[in-house]
Amino acid sequence: MIIDRLRSMNRRDLLKGGLTTGLMLVAAESLGQEVLKEISDLKPGEFTWHPDRQPTGPVAIVVSLPEQLVHVYRNGIRIAVATVSTGKPGYATPTGVFVVLQKAKVHHSSTYNEASMPNTERLTWSGVALHAGGLPGYPSSHGCVHLPLDFSAKLFGITYLGTPVIISGNHADPWELTHPGMVLSGYAESEFSQVEAGLDGKKEPADWTEAETNPVVSVIASSADRKIEMVQDGDVVATGNLTIKGSEPLGSHVFVLKGADAGVQGMKWMAITYSTADAARPEGDSLTRLTADTAFIEQMKQRMHPGMVMILTDAPLEPETKSGKDFVIMS
Repeated sequence: MIIDRLRSMNRRDLLKGGLTTGLMLVAAESLGQEVLKEISDLKPGEFTWHPDRQPTGPVAIVVSLPEQLVHVYRNGIRIAVATVSTGKPGYATPTGVFVVLQKAKVHHSSTYNEASMPNTERLTWSGVALHAGGLPGYPSSHGCVHLPLDFSAKLFGITYLGTPVIISGNHADPWELTHPGMVLSGYAESEFSQVEAGLDGKKEPADWTEAETNPVVSVIASSADRKIEMVQDGDVVATGNLTIKGSEPLGSHVFVLKGADAGVQGMKWMAITYSTADAARPEGDSLTRLTADTAFIEQMKQRMHPGMVMILTDAPLEPETKSGKDFVIMS
């Protein structure tokens, strides 16, 4: 296929002479073009990029399958949107919450004839990733999320291992939530200074230098089996029992820790609702309904850092929804 051929070419190849007008059109879409226009007017290969809107803070990525768009947020502010191409029939892109497991500026597919996959950001060890690829205006990939080449390079520069990537059937903007206490429990006023001190000096993963090898922590709380797990660099390092107030579902939410808020003596989070069923009723009080074992909470106090991800789900923590170092997949 023309698009498959172009996917294996780099920018220099695409700009060489000898291509027909039709090929040049596909090439331009694959390279991408930064534009100033309404999101609803973006054409295949076009994207917006405004990192100056929010220069610092944790990054979160939302891929909307119906829109065929990717939305990039930093500290809760949308800084970029791009057109994408996701899995074609028979190769559906899985939905759920992922984290960036591995990054490679130069990568070739071991499955599809060594096809070039520039700026690869791996989401599963089974082959799903964000990377530059063909953008015909409809789902055409083998399950990956294809991005405009120029956009993929820019995105590669601001993400880090552990960056949450939500692939879903809807798109919902984040909101800010401040939990009045240590997450998963209340605490005495005197304890806040201890928690705040534990975060003091800890940087966002995006600000780590190459010499820094701090672990990335994620937490997954399931109402289905009343369990909570802490994942550090792909390994489960702590588990605990979960107590939930009320009988309402938790919903499907992702929370990214922004830091401590001395004003209310609590934790400040960027929150994203990713389920279509929950989009109309985001539960701002979801975290306040949860408590966990004292031992688990102590582990969180020691390991939490700005950029830590916490996921709430009503799905069970089983192989069908969570698969080892693939982190978590919830359809």
